[in-house]
Amino acid sequence: MTVQTLDRYIEIRPDVAGGKPKITGHRITVQSIVIWHEWMGHTADDIATEYDLTLAEIYAALAYYYDNRQAIDESIKAGHAFVKEMRQKTPSKLPYKLTQ
Repeated sequence: MTVQTLDRYIEIRPDVAGGKPKITGHRITVQSIVIWHEWMGHTADDIATEYDLTLAEIYAALAYYYDNRQAIDESIKAGHAFVKEMRQKTPSKLPYKLTQ
């Protein structure tokens, strides 16, 4: 008997989270877990506690990431590029407000 563990913890729904893979029953994406764990250095325990997730859900998200690393890394890079572009197009109002 084969058990599909990742299928139990990870789902992709076009109408939720922009169609990105996410933790089943939550709006937390695999991409968010990856950023918190791999880029920001949070432990699986910390993420699980902070977001009311199980360790199995965290590790399933990380396993999914390692199986789909290129696509998720490209999505993260595209998100960073979008933020950079929007910052350039929409300058901060703070300098103006500070002079008033």
